[in-house]
Amino acid sequence: MSQKKVTPRGAYPHTKRVGDFIFVSGTSSRRPDNTIAGVDIIDEMGTKRLNIEAQTREVLKNIDANLQKVGSSIKDVVDVTTFLVNMNDFAGYNIAYAEFFNKDTGPARTTVAVHQLPHPDLVVEIKVMAFKPL
Repeated sequence: MSQKKVTPRGAYPHTKRVGDFIFVSGTSSRRPDNTIAGVDIIDEMGTKRLNIEAQTREVLKNIDANLQKVGSSIKDVVDVTTFLVNMNDFAGYNIAYAEFFNKDTGPARTTVAVHQLPHPDLVVEIKVMAFKPL
């Protein structure tokens, strides 16, 4: 039985190799069934809590899965660009990010605030560049 995969929501690939570099398109915490990790329903009225730590972890796992499909992994990431909907989430984002990368040996990183992402429940999107010699 094959596992259902997340597919891009537009005319672009998840990854693109150019020589020894692998570029990973902006990635969210969307799952193959189109649910979004890190969206917690907290009451009977359907109120949502958008969990930046859970979403960041899922995004980085999704990035690692996409890199593994092309013979690489998150360990090969050399540059990260992160888009946060709310900079108040920066601390929680950093907590989850530090589970994947070391501050002394990890990739270069830029984090910017954006007005919105492609779904109202998304609070973080990350794109990376990895280096993996052929």
